[in-house]
Amino acid sequence: MFKKSMKCGRPIFDPEGEISRSALRNCRAFCRGIMISALILVAACRTVHPLPPVNFSEPGWTVRQGQLVWRSRTEAPEIAGEILVATRPDHSSFVQFTKTPLPFMVAQTTPDSWQIHSVPDDRTYAGGGKPPGRIIWLQLPACLAGLPPPEPWRWETSSDNHWHLYNPRTGESLEGYLSP
Repeated sequence: MFKKSMKCGRPIFDPEGEISRSALRNCRAFCRGIMISALILVAACRTVHPLPPVNFSEPGWTVRQGQLVWRSRTEAPEIAGEILVATRPDHSSFVQFTKTPLPFMVAQTTPDSWQIHSVPDDRTYAGGGKPPGRIIWLQLPACLAGLPPPEPWRWETSSDNHWHLYNPRTGESLEGYLSP
């Protein structure tokens, strides 16, 4: 019934056949280490796949177009262009800001992921879960649906279909209207 530990030469079991507390602690720590390592490996191997192109002919899409003025920060110039916003009841959305003749920003969400593509920089950012609160383009569909924006964003509307989404800290803003 007595086994010797390889490290210290002390018995792992006491005379009644019970495991010693230190051996049990070491075993638990070892198992925790294995589990944490496995979780890190699994998480590190997971990549976010690009969202598929949106097909507005599929059922459920509501598409609206309008005009928009975007300012990226307080000191930045305003950029005017056209906006297309499409939404679905499952909380999927698509936002495209176009500065003729090319798209400028394209943002897309699904119930469990998000993606934004900056055409001038040719950069795409994507992630799983709820869209990050700091990206204005990902906040617009929810605001248009009547949901309040996350802090520090502010949302204002007027009776003539004009709206204004802005961050008072950074000065970033979207101001525009959509045709019904």
